[in-house]
Amino acid sequence: MGINLLEALNVRVVGNGEKVVVFAHGFGTDQSAWQRILPYFLPNYRIILHDLVCAGSVNPDYFDFRRYTNLDAYVDDVLQILDALGIEKCAYVGHSVSAMIGIIASIRRPELFTKLVLIGASPRFLNDVDYHGGFERGEIETVFAAMESNYAAWVSGFAPLAVGADVPAAVREFSRTLFNMRPDISLFVCRTVFNSDLRSLLGFVKVPCCIIQSAKDVSVPVEVAMYLQTHLGGRNTVEILHTEGHLPHLSAPALLVTVLRRALSR
Repeated sequence: MGINLLEALNVRVVGNGEKVVVFAHGFGTDQSAWQRILPYFLPNYRIILHDLVCAGSVNPDYFDFRRYTNLDAYVDDVLQILDALGIEKCAYVGHSVSAMIGIIASIRRPELFTKLVLIGASPRFLNDVDYHGGFERGEIETVFAAMESNYAAWVSGFAPLAVGADVPAAVREFSRTLFNMRPDISLFVCRTVFNSDLRSLLGFVKVPCCIIQSAKDVSVPVEVAMYLQTHLGGRNTVEILHTEGHLPHLSAPALLVTVLRRALSR
């Protein structure tokens, strides 16, 4: 990017603590997704927030379709942000695709990360031989076709499914940030994410991980969390949230805060 990355991706540093933690949002949201979580951590942590380049809160002109064809470019962005801020050690909390971005970043720069907290993470969404990712190829193609033909209608159907729990405010919030994304960028990123297969990288992760998974998630089955636990190379734990949905920071923040506090204090 021939631009100031910190400005372009709306980087903010908040909080009063000494320990540094990155909160990285997933597909379809922006950093505002953490608003119900942050107040609990501001007194004791220095928190770094940013928006993924695909987020609706970022100028769409910054999205380079030639560059962001896989997750490596997103990893570059995260590492450049941390270097620009002079961060030498941090914990990293990543939701969904940002969990996988954190995994790759930790392989590249293991000395930079003290812990990864992976919320709703999946190394591969497609089912495979001896692997249950949750989706068949035909189901994914149907999603892409729906996004392409009528993005607004797709958002209206997808948002409540993804939120899962009966929390209208969370559905409204997720719908808002999905609608903020330019539809062609949203579809492009969705294709990138759903066609990714990062299973072969998991064994290279040596940073301790906490895997946080909702008991019922339309996007990521519990089996995926168990797969991560088995295949990640470092010390790791799994926390199952007794709630429904892919976005517990929107739909069940109090429940998530309890688990996050435990994960970050270990």
